[in-house]
Amino acid sequence: MRIGVLALQGAFIEHQKSLAACGVESMQIRKPEQLEAIQGLIIPGGESTTMGKLMHQFDLFEPIVELGQQGTPIFGTCAGMIMLAREIYGSEQPRLGLMDIEVERNAFGRQVESFEADLEVPALGEDPFKAVFIRAPYIHRVGDPVEILAQYGEKIVLARQGHYLAAAFHPELTEDLRLHRYFLNMIGSY
Repeated sequence: MRIGVLALQGAFIEHQKSLAACGVESMQIRKPEQLEAIQGLIIPGGESTTMGKLMHQFDLFEPIVELGQQGTPIFGTCAGMIMLAREIYGSEQPRLGLMDIEVERNAFGRQVESFEADLEVPALGEDPFKAVFIRAPYIHRVGDPVEILAQYGEKIVLARQGHYLAAAFHPELTEDLRLHRYFLNMIGSY
């Protein structure tokens, strides 16, 4: 199994390290033809408006939409969650629109208001998952096919819709590999 990590900006190397710790090969994705060699894709955190512009510039936007529509699992973290969303509260910025969610950008405040929190994530077991929130979004609204996996207070911060997984936080910045393993299990052959 080989997982692609969108490598236009953001924490893509940290995701690759997490995947390696899971015993899985990964590759950096910067060209559309590279998408043919992967069984899953991670869209990392970063800055979502810049990421959208770079995806268009590198002709990756439509190929990633097609990849998702063909059933390839996609995991978006922080800005990656924003890119997966169908709607972005108060914004018309480019997005993939693959998940039936509405997200709110920078919902927890500015960079200096970043924080860590223990989340209850039943899908990952009984132990809390330490989540790192950096200028994080949250899910404002979910559609019927979306399963809420975790909340921070009243805010939805982890959700799944079929072969799409979206986290408002950065699991790649912790040593807890459970969320990466959860994604790999979505692919089926892990």
